Amino acid sequence: MSTPEARFVELFKSWLVSLPHDLKIAFDAMDDENLPRSSREIAAGAICYVVSPNDFVSDRNEAVASFADDALLLRLALRAVVTDGGEDGETFRGRFPELFDGLDDDLAACSKVLGDLLPWLQGKVPGLKNQPYKGKKATLFLDDDEARETLYEDGLAFRTDYPVDDKIIGDKLKKASTIADVMR
Repeated sequence: MSTPEARFVELFKSWLVSLPHDLKIAFDAMDDENLPRSSREIAAGAICYVVSPNDFVSDRNEAVASFADDALLLRLALRAVVTDGGEDGETFRGRFPELFDGLDDDLAACSKVLGDLLPWLQGKVPGLKNQPYKGKKATLFLDDDEARETLYEDGLAFRTDYPVDDKIIGDKLKKASTIADVMR
C-alpha cells in the first residue's frame, strides 16, 4: 500500500502528462450546447486559466510544479461542469471515463496532502466564469466567434508547446512537497 504522498505524486504525474488532453475536454464542454450555460462558462473560465501564463502559480521556466495548479483546477472545474450539468452533465461525463472515473477518490487523496489548499482552490471554480483572458471575461468566449477562435488558437499553442512529458516529470517530480510548496 502506498503512502498518501506517493499516491499524490503519482496522480500529479499522470495529471500533468494529460493536461493538454484534459484541456481539449474542457473545450468540448465549452462547446457542448446540451450542457447548461453555467457549465459551459465554468469550462471556458478553466480554459482561460490554463492557457494564461499569469495565474495563481505563474507558468514560467518550464517548471513542472508551475503547471500543477492548472492540472488540479482544470479537474475541479470539469467535475463542476458535470455536477452542474445534471443529466446532460452525466452524459458528458460518460464520454470521458478516463478523466472522470475515480476523480472524487483522487481528489480525496489530494486533500490528504494539500489540506486546506484544496477547498480553497475548489472555492475558485465558480468564479472561473469571470476569469479574464486578454482583457475579456471567460463568458465572452461563448458568445463572440472571433474571441472563441483566438482562445482555440491559444489553446492549440498551449497544447503544442506544453513543456511537460513523462521523462521531464520523472526527473523533476519525486516528492509531494515539490507541488504542495509551490501551490501554497
